[in-house]
Amino acid sequence: MSSLLTEWSHLTHPIIGMIHAAPLPGSPRYDGHWQRAIDLAVVDAKSLTEGGCDGLMIENFGDTPFYPGRVPAVTVAAMTRLAAEVRWVTALPLGINVLRNDGQSALAVAVAVGAQFIRVNVLCGARVTDQGLVSGIAHDLLRERSQLNAQHIRILADVDVKHSAPLGPRSLIDETHDLVERGGADAVIVSGSATGQPTSLADSQTILSAAGDKPVLIGSGATSERVPALKPHCNGFIVGTHFKRDGLVSAPVDVARVRAFVRAVRA
Repeated sequence: MSSLLTEWSHLTHPIIGMIHAAPLPGSPRYDGHWQRAIDLAVVDAKSLTEGGCDGLMIENFGDTPFYPGRVPAVTVAAMTRLAAEVRWVTALPLGINVLRNDGQSALAVAVAVGAQFIRVNVLCGARVTDQGLVSGIAHDLLRERSQLNAQHIRILADVDVKHSAPLGPRSLIDETHDLVERGGADAVIVSGSATGQPTSLADSQTILSAAGDKPVLIGSGATSERVPALKPHCNGFIVGTHFKRDGLVSAPVDVARVRAFVRAVRA
């Protein structure tokens, strides 16, 4: 399997730590304290770096209810500012996820701040979500990436993405083949049914076998205790909830929890 990023070429299982941004300007739960939102993101970035993560990813987690597609300009501006602030305090590779499915804005932010990858929840096909029907954006996103001469920015795409259901029955093998062969995904993410929920080992193995030389990342429910069981079924981890104090997604990152997870993966 080829490495997703050159910075990770020496790693068998890179660990991406999530920065869950507080509600951003323009979102229903925004409290008007913009500097506090910036400070929270920066503190989490420092903690994840100190704990030993190999990369970071920032997403507008607090902006519920999410837009199903393109987000307003103020959200793009806010995400760009947060990502730039994070880039100031850590040299780790950085990813951008603009929820629910605005891969084009994520790409624009990544280009502006020099991030290395983006996450797209629905790159191919269509899913029924709490935002309604969300459709794939590969046809627009890959053309825009080419136009921006940004092929170096990798696309991490979910298969059977959490908080959603398929419109009709399709095998995980077919879904994965479409992502990597027709959708242009550079890596595939497999997760549980919701944020923080365990990922099925059987699903992970099926997707790993179908993804060919593309990396497969566990995108939810990874814990230090589950690492030995998960490692044979993936090529890396995206971790958010488990890294938070007491395992609460709304809490700050706990450096000790990050270090314990890193030790488990490196063992």
